[in-house]
Amino acid sequence: MRTAPTILHLDMDAFYASAEQASKPSLRGKAVVVGGIGPRGVVATASYEARVFGVHSAMPIGQARRLAPNAAYLVPRFRLYREVSEQVMGLLRALSPLVEPLSLDEAFVDLEAGETAWDAASARLVGERLRDEIKAVTGLTGSVGLAASKMLAKIASEEAKPDGLMLIEPGTERAMLGPMSVRTLPGVGPATGDHLRRAGITTVEEIAEAGEDELVRLLGKSHGASLYAMALAHDDRPVVAERDAKSVSVEDTYDVDIHDRVRVRTEVQRLAERCVQRLRGAERSGRTVVLKVRRYDFSTLTRSETLRGPTDDPAVVREAAARLLESVDTTGGVRLLGVGVTGLADYTQEDLFAQARAQAEADAHAAEGEREGEAEGAGCAGDEVQVAAGEVVEAADRRWVAGHDVRHEEFGHGWVQGSGLGRVTVRFETPYSEPGRVRTFRTDDPALLPAEPLPLVESGAGRFAALEPDAGSGVV
Repeated sequence: MRTAPTILHLDMDAFYASAEQASKPSLRGKAVVVGGIGPRGVVATASYEARVFGVHSAMPIGQARRLAPNAAYLVPRFRLYREVSEQVMGLLRALSPLVEPLSLDEAFVDLEAGETAWDAASARLVGERLRDEIKAVTGLTGSVGLAASKMLAKIASEEAKPDGLMLIEPGTERAMLGPMSVRTLPGVGPATGDHLRRAGITTVEEIAEAGEDELVRLLGKSHGASLYAMALAHDDRPVVAERDAKSVSVEDTYDVDIHDRVRVRTEVQRLAERCVQRLRGAERSGRTVVLKVRRYDFSTLTRSETLRGPTDDPAVVREAAARLLESVDTTGGVRLLGVGVTGLADYTQEDLFAQARAQAEADAHAAEGEREGEAEGAGCAGDEVQVAAGEVVEAADRRWVAGHDVRHEEFGHGWVQGSGLGRVTVRFETPYSEPGRVRTFRTDDPALLPAEPLPLVESGAGRFAALEPDAGSGVV
């Protein structure tokens, strides 16, 4: 391991929810939950105000609503999140050529490789200035961890949350880790944590005291040996620039084995949705869908299906996962389920028959809209608006999505608070305004149209010039 804390880990604070709060002045300081808002939706991110009520990522949205009924529930706007992520990653690449993104809101940086830090003092200075610059450029906050290894830097950023910085001095790692829960270490989830607890091991120091042989006996050779090394703060993994993911997957371990076949199917569908969210967040598509099932006796089965071409269509992934489940016997109970996509590509090769069907449906909707426009005696321009209006009426829930952007000819930019029964409620405000007023319209109001997200920081603001180290801003 290094002798200086020159590995930086950045984790944006409640990224999706914070971006929504920055975009919507009326939600600042309030509980916000971002995720699928349908009956089978799950929480993608919860603001810190929502976490007070016990809401957390991967929780079923129905449970979140019971815990925080007055929170704002919004559908993700991945286009906005990707744009903000690109801004943040640009700042990180200015620090070093070795930047390892883990997701849209998280990355490792090797400051030593960029010659921007060489000891604790210079590393802390870089970390503080990075946080200031992220705030100025994006309007959001991020937490920074600095240490001599990737594992410790990630633990430090978690301890620094929200909106903080923690630096672990080399030589102090064992003392810092010792009293922490075993769940602090990477790879220790609920199942492994319970297994260790039953063996009387609840802290990192107790893992180190148990010894490698005991951990191998409890957890197996690979997992036991790696866990023992982590408890001793040993981690020599390098920062790898622009890691090329080979697969995208999600999985859940259940506290109580699932015996109900209907519940198993529902969980698989939910996991497929989450998997596609991650796939789209990485701007990738995949050709092979993989189902993972760990049964009551710890036997693990995997099934896979290769499609005719790469896809990021949630319906396609859901259907493939459902077909794979049919070949697995879950009679005795299921303790873990996972859905993944492999064979990743940078594009989506849609099924030609599906494209033809979609085009035919679009043509049918357009023709119907034109007939409605003609029936009302509208002119040529009116026909065009009426086609759009017809689409809204046909699929109001898809177009007027909670949290998404709209623009009204008279009232300007706003966002959808909710829709139903032929009505849509819009709050008119921008990231740079005061909390705005709420108005309700018919879903087919021709003056109301979908809009693109606005930048979180006004144009020209938050751009840092190259400054001297003592100027209090900029990048070292």
